[in-house]
Amino acid sequence: MKKRTIFFFVFIVLMPRLLAQTDTQQVLQEAKKFRFLSPQQQDIVKEGLFFAPWPILSYDQDKGWQIGAMLYVYDFGNGNSYPSPRQQWAIEASYYHKGSQQYTLKYDTKHLIPKVRLSVAATLNYDQAANFYGFNGYMTKYDYAGIKLWTKQKDKTGLPMEYNPIFYRVEKMNFALKVDFSGNIIGKHFFWQAGYCLGWYKWSSVDRKKINKGKSADRVFDGNTLYDYFNLWGIIPSEEQKGGFSSAIRLGLMYDSRDVEMAPNKGLWAEGHLRLAPHFLGTTHSYYAYFLSVRHYIAIVNDVLTFAYRLNYKGTIGKYIPYYMMSIWSVFGQETDKEGLGGYRTVRGLLRNRVQGLDVAFFNAELRWKMFKFQLWKQNWCVAINAFCDGGLVTRKYNISYKGTINSTIIEKYNEYVNQTQKESLHLAAGGGAKLIINQNFILAIDYAQPFKKQDGGACFYLNTGFLF
Repeated sequence: MKKRTIFFFVFIVLMPRLLAQTDTQQVLQEAKKFRFLSPQQQDIVKEGLFFAPWPILSYDQDKGWQIGAMLYVYDFGNGNSYPSPRQQWAIEASYYHKGSQQYTLKYDTKHLIPKVRLSVAATLNYDQAANFYGFNGYMTKYDYAGIKLWTKQKDKTGLPMEYNPIFYRVEKMNFALKVDFSGNIIGKHFFWQAGYCLGWYKWSSVDRKKINKGKSADRVFDGNTLYDYFNLWGIIPSEEQKGGFSSAIRLGLMYDSRDVEMAPNKGLWAEGHLRLAPHFLGTTHSYYAYFLSVRHYIAIVNDVLTFAYRLNYKGTIGKYIPYYMMSIWSVFGQETDKEGLGGYRTVRGLLRNRVQGLDVAFFNAELRWKMFKFQLWKQNWCVAINAFCDGGLVTRKYNISYKGTINSTIIEKYNEYVNQTQKESLHLAAGGGAKLIINQNFILAIDYAQPFKKQDGGACFYLNTGFLF
């Protein structure tokens, strides 16, 4: 019974794969080969190219439903490098029903340049209503009760404009391109890193015409957003308000002893790098920052049960960084840079961009259980579940003192939403999820997270790809 249930689950998830088979008899023959593997049994060693096209249908609390398509291509060559591919490509294009668009191209190879790994990634994002919750975490108020009331009450007439979720939104457009190189220094695990990244970041107040299109009169937003107020209060310097260009070189060191890159069971992966963006490289507002990350994978029961944790730190060198770069987490390698603390790729369960400051730290702790693995359609499969706790904290604050004009109404609103005496503390969330792993590289992921405090939002549900780290 258990075997038939799992087969039905795989059948539903892999409907596109089944439809691609024109020979029904061949499908039936392959299905008969479906079998569970014991932990001692070995994977099929993959050779050549493995194509993983997939429709994108996911949900992110901050962006809504995502619809699109992606194609992952893995080149395993003659199989000697399996489960690590010799090179891989990824193409993604998607649209979120709340107005976001995202386009990504990635390429990673270990064999194009002798003894050097090359990673290239480009991404274009447009978000007509991105999250903006101010700076310094709890020092900026998030009116959870007000937002909840606006959401629950059918007739919004008479409710303050600040209760509308659009109050915490900003329109953003950004393009980023990065080229990274890495190579061995000593032994198999110690590496140097060097790269260049170019980014264009544009921020503006939400377009009222777009946001209000098709809405009834009681749902229309026509007041100032929190982002507008941060400009009026002088917290965001006038010369930075429209965003700018970032042209930076990156230099770093890495230690990596993971047994499997995408679904590790054991090993240590630690790295640190500088991001240097002076004016002479073309940067609009020069800045300097550093990024540290430690990821440790501890095999409790062989490759079945693993405890994994990640510690990340982002620091500003000096006392200045343009506000639009505070939300960028610089990432070396095949992945694109991450935008905003919160969401699936950094801290699950927290509102995206809820935690921003000059220096920020976050952690993830996760228990992963690979419940069973099997072989089907000449591919290696694994079903896993996970339980986790994530958290983040501003460790050095951005200057949020009032610098605007003398205006009693504006100052009153500042005093309502900014409290510099409020103590910042750890933002925490916990939850669990499930993973479907194909050939130890392509991973479909489901996660659910609940923040500990209402100031960090409500329950979150994520459908995505890959392990978080």
